[in-house]
Formats: sequence, C-alpha cells, structure tokens
Amino acid sequence: MAEQKITLPISGMTCANCALNIERLLKQLEGVNHVTVNLASEKAVIFFDSKKLHLIDIVKKINEIGYRVATTKIELPVTGMSCANCAMTVEKILKQKVPGLIDVSVNFAGERAFVEYIPDISNLEDMISAIRYAGYDAVVPDENLDAEDAEQAARSAEIRDQSRKFNVGLFFALPLFMLSMARDFGFVGVWSHESWVNWLFFALATPVQFYTGWDYYTGGLKSLKNRSANMDVLVAMGSSVAYFYSLAVLIFSSLGDHVYFETSAVIITLIKLGKMMESRTKGRTAGAIRKLIGLRPKKATIMVQG
Repeated sequence: MAEQKITLPISGMTCANCALNIERLLKQLEGVNHVTVNLASEKAVIFFDSKKLHLIDIVKKINEIGYRVATTKIELPVTGMSCANCAMTVEKILKQKVPGLIDVSVNFAGERAFVEYIPDISNLEDMISAIRYAGYDAVVPDENLDAEDAEQAARSAEIRDQSRKFNVGLFFALPLFMLSMARDFGFVGVWSHESWVNWLFFALATPVQFYTGWDYYTGGLKSLKNRSANMDVLVAMGSSVAYFYSLAVLIFSSLGDHVYFETSAVIITLIKLGKMMESRTKGRTAGAIRKLIGLRPKKATIMVQG
C-alpha cells in the first residue's frame, strides 16, 4: 500500500458539524484510511492509498458536498522537448515529484504545461525543479519582464542556439559528404583511398558528432534516466553506431577499410535543420499569439446602476 498524507485547505465550513460531515463522507471513499478535519484552521489531514485514489477524486468529493478546496491554474512554457514522448515524461515527473497537483497536461506542439494545483501545498519553484529534473526547462519570468517578454527572450535564445549548431554542422558535413560520395562513385583519383583521407573524414565528422549533436546525447541520457525513450535516444544511437564503427575501422584495419563518418554527420545535420526550422516556426507562432494578446485592453470601466 502506497499511503500518502495530504493537508487540504477547506473553505465554507461554519460549525463543528461541517467538519464531522466532511470526515464522514471522505471516509466513504475507497482508499481513504484516515481523515481529520479541523474547523479552526480550516484544514483537512487525509491519509489515503495513492494507488487506489487520486487527489483530484478527494477534491471533487469535497466540492460535491458543498465545500471548497481552493485551486490555482498556471500555464508554463516548457523548452527542450523533441517529441510527444517528452511531453508524457514531463507530465509523469510533475505528478511524481510535486505534491498537491490536481491536473497536469503538457502540449508538445505548443510547448506548454497546463497545471492545476493547490497553492498551500504546491508552488512554482517545485514545478520548475521537477521539469528540470526531467531534463527540460521552463521559462521563468524575470522580475523586470512580464511572462510574454520572458518567453520571447527564451525562444530567441533557442533559435540562435539551434541556428549556430546547424551552421557548424553544415560547415563540416557538406565537404565531408561531397568528398565521401565522390570517392564512392569513383569521381576522384586513387589518392582518395589513402588512409589519411579516412582520418580527414574523422576530423570533419567529430565536431558535428559532439557539438551539433551534443543535445541528443544529453537529452537521450536524461530520458533514459526517467525510464523512457524519446527521439534524442534514437538519433544518438543511430549516429553513434556509424561514427564509432568508423572510428574502430580506423584503429583496427582488420575490420575493413570503408568508413561511414558522412552518415552520422549528415543524419545529425539534417535533424538539426528540422529542429532549427521548428524553433523558428514556433517562435513566429508565439509572436502572432502575443500580438493578439496585446490587443486586449489594459483597463476596463465598469458602470454600476447607470
């Protein structure tokens, strides 16, 4: 049994009978082991089996019987996700690491986490820590910036980072690919089959593998740490097989003489191109949404009785 203790703030109680009524009805829920409701502090201490009962069921029951548990909703921009499985991982870690969450929904396309929580139990710092523990990051507004400006700054930084890594990958991968294909199709002389050419390929492929592609290694390791596999794991595994097999061929000539450095470099560079385009598209979409939000009025005049 996974017993969990939770303390809920309850509003709406007017007498001791209200507290007794809440205790009696909550004990009827399957999975609730013990309940103590204090009228003076307006809090309920509940011990329940988290495998049989979710916190949202307890909150719903309290609301149904005429009282209220105050909850708050927040929307957090999340960066670093590469596939839908990343969104599922963020949801799972938030539910595991942050107590007091009523509902969590992470949207990969919009890069948003929608969280409903109990303020007396949960806080923003715990959520951000959980997201970072999962291997991703959340946009935290600066004191001098509002939420939209902070998100825009984070998106711009991500676009610059993806563009820089793609440019480096293209700079090394393009000559590597062209020379490798020219050798394979016999467009260059016998000199291209000298051993030093393979070492040149190694020198061109290494910056792509460990600079342009470093995000896939870090993202993949964090995903595996959380007992899941995302796109980063697949990219890191696929490119590493080609790269390290080719490196083994260089060191141990008995394995053969054909290397595949251009394969790993092109895989990483093309996927980084897709990430760069995705970041730019999301940045433009977020900018359009911010412009629409900017149309809302800052002040409203309320007329009372004419």
